[in-house]
Amino acid sequence: MSAQDPIAAFRVEAGELLGDIEQALLDLSHDLTSHDLVDSVFRGLHTLKGSGAMFGFDALAGFTHHCETAFDRVRKGQVPATEELVTVILSAMDHMQALVDGDGAGLEAVGDEILGRLHQAIGAADASVAVEPTAASVAAPLSAPAASGWRITFRLPTDCMTNGTNPLMLLDELRSLGDAKVTAQTDQIPSLDELDASQCHLGWQVELRGDASRADIEDVFIFVMDDMTLDIVPIEADDADETQAEAAPTTALAADTGSVASTQATPAAIEPGTGDAARNAKVAPAKAQESVRVPAERLDVLMDRVGELVIVQSRLAQLSNQGVRGPAGELALRSVAEDIERLASELRDTMMVLRMVPVASLFGRFRRLVHDLARETGKTIELSTHGETTEVDKTVIERLADPMVHLIRNACDHGLETPEERVAAGKPEAGHVTLSAHQAGGEVLITIRDDGRGINRERVRAKAEAQGLIEPGAQISDSELLQMIFHPGFSTAAQVTNLSGRGVGMDVVKRTIESLRGTIDITSNPGDGSTVVLRIPLTLAIIEGLLVRVGEGCYVIPLAVVEECIELSLEEDMRSRGRSFITLRDRLVPFIRLREMFATGTKPDPHQKIVVITTGGERVGLVVDQIIGSHQTVIKSMSPLHRDVATFAGATILGDGSVALILDAVQLVAFGQEQEERLRAAG
Repeated sequence: MSAQDPIAAFRVEAGELLGDIEQALLDLSHDLTSHDLVDSVFRGLHTLKGSGAMFGFDALAGFTHHCETAFDRVRKGQVPATEELVTVILSAMDHMQALVDGDGAGLEAVGDEILGRLHQAIGAADASVAVEPTAASVAAPLSAPAASGWRITFRLPTDCMTNGTNPLMLLDELRSLGDAKVTAQTDQIPSLDELDASQCHLGWQVELRGDASRADIEDVFIFVMDDMTLDIVPIEADDADETQAEAAPTTALAADTGSVASTQATPAAIEPGTGDAARNAKVAPAKAQESVRVPAERLDVLMDRVGELVIVQSRLAQLSNQGVRGPAGELALRSVAEDIERLASELRDTMMVLRMVPVASLFGRFRRLVHDLARETGKTIELSTHGETTEVDKTVIERLADPMVHLIRNACDHGLETPEERVAAGKPEAGHVTLSAHQAGGEVLITIRDDGRGINRERVRAKAEAQGLIEPGAQISDSELLQMIFHPGFSTAAQVTNLSGRGVGMDVVKRTIESLRGTIDITSNPGDGSTVVLRIPLTLAIIEGLLVRVGEGCYVIPLAVVEECIELSLEEDMRSRGRSFITLRDRLVPFIRLREMFATGTKPDPHQKIVVITTGGERVGLVVDQIIGSHQTVIKSMSPLHRDVATFAGATILGDGSVALILDAVQLVAFGQEQEERLRAAG
């Protein structure tokens, strides 16, 4: 996004504003009496409407005005805030986002349906406002013109001209919409000795005939609508109705009621499975944004490092011009090299910090999802979050959205019981889902926990045997059994619903987490819920690695998984042939011979080393020929031709220009185990 693209800037800011409004609405659903939250929602809608009109998003401004008017009535105490009203406005948020992303073409019917539900919610909130349908309150589509025209009655605030509003220009705009008959209302003009010429005391009634729609008329008053009194009613052919319309009071309440009530389409019946949870069952991942908000102090640190780098570059250029002669010249060159190495390391750390964003931006998206799932399933679900300040690479955050949606849906739909089942089991009626995050070394651990029924191991085993994943009666560990739920097409649901049951969601979770070089740990206690822990690297751009040599090739092992390095003598190597185990502090540790796996074809080094790594709580050794040392690894993605090679997570370029492959520890161990099983079966 460039500074010369105001529309793109508006879309980014509108997205952030919609997110803030949504969070305030979700908070309001838990405390419907909070005046601060009502004011916050109203201010957000008001800002969005004004900004949309300013940047030419007229459909957005017109639609948002109706939602703003409804909350204005709540703010003034004319109607109470209700759960139904909050739900309708949440649905309106989705429509507003669609209007922000596009031009509104083809979305009129959706907007009319939402506004119909909004009118219904307002009427249910205040039964005294609900009256029999009349010519002034019959629901009409937002874009449709009246049968004979419109009768517009408006009065501007007395200080409107001081603020730069010209009533004559508004009247001219109305005349441009069709045949207009203007009548001034002079009933509020004070006596001559009290008259202030700088104030406006007139009101106007305009009979407008033509093809203009209500939205066209509201666009005329878009910038002054919040402080004025406005009533727009259709003109019918019947004289009695016309007389009744003329007698309608011109008050702020009438304006509010008219702006919400008289523009609605008759609410369409909502079919089962088309509710908010169905529309949000798959939350769209965060749109790839071209900008990241960075605290100013972090930019100051970056500027300082760049300034130092410029100075060191000048020193290096001076040494190059003078030539390096003698011990003094070599010492000066070594000093410059050390400074460049230090600055490169500091710049790397600074840039990694700039890419970091708190997981609060990820967790915040799921409050709406849980709210809609609760309504769809009929369950009472509470969501709590912890560790929102934990920071993760921006790219990681974006790619975590889909897997976490599937995990949360699974917890709400499969894990949590209905309120009746929970009460019968002696649990609180409300189910609880907890999201938490914390940093552990070079990883971030994201935990999704529910206090539901837990995983039925008998059902999982029966399904796995039915699909041929395990042999009937085979002995497998509890963790291996629970990992079966991540197999493609695996589902224990009795029936397929619009939320889950097709066996595709958890497979997506596993593939996505593995593509991030992460792992999944799952535990479950019957009747006490389940816990899923995602172990994700902090960043996908630069990692600390251990550079090793196997045969003639160099490889990088992520330092985050390395536990220790030991020597494998030739005698121990010969003793371990055929069993691939070594005794390490009285514990057997399996190891994988990378030379055999990669088929280097060279003779083994007489002084081989074992790099002990930890994956998923298990210790495994990797036999290498030489440990070269630590290496700051800039990760480069694999080419499309080699992308399916699961044992490598990427590649990096070494100082001499050669390429070293980065080992994927999890996939490497899994591949090694499969290879061992094949050899054992063949032997």
